[in-house]
Amino acid sequence: MKKIAIFCGASIGFNPVYAKAAHDLGVFLARQGIEIIFGGGKFGMMGAIADAALKEGGKVRGVIPDFLKLEEIEHTGVHEMITSQNMSDRKMTISKIVDAYMALPGGFGTLDELMEVLTLGQLQIEYKPIGILNTNGFFNPLITQFDLMVKEGFLKPENRAMVLESDNIEKLFEMMQNYQPPKVSKIVQTVASK
Repeated sequence: MKKIAIFCGASIGFNPVYAKAAHDLGVFLARQGIEIIFGGGKFGMMGAIADAALKEGGKVRGVIPDFLKLEEIEHTGVHEMITSQNMSDRKMTISKIVDAYMALPGGFGTLDELMEVLTLGQLQIEYKPIGILNTNGFFNPLITQFDLMVKEGFLKPENRAMVLESDNIEKLFEMMQNYQPPKVSKIVQTVASK
């Protein structure tokens, strides 16, 4: 892994543990020589991770939709800022650049990005590791939902295993480095469909 996409919030959240996790991840990835590809914003979790990595001498590249640049939220201190036409184009651009994905706490946009890359992995369009940094148990309800999808026959256990999760940066990074993509069809057969 040389380039990791970071999906995270444009807000910082109410609990300072989230900003600290973003900062710590930015420092860690910079020290590993991993380039960060992110949504291009200067505020919130996005700004925290970018600023920390840059301060540590890391390489950071943003991908921001043109209409968001008009809102003056663009991080101007990164090594490169790629302008996309819209949100969908941003996700496609990021996908072409990176070797892996990691999600930190965020809102609808973060979940949208995470679900899209999980779907790409499930459909075997991509074979990249997908990690969730589960700071403060933020993603616990989502992880429970994934488990329910398996229990109720909507998701194969092998596809559920694509979701790598930890509240520890080093452990999550190691899991992502050792990731082996599933070699199964996404189609879930139930008793009724046999």
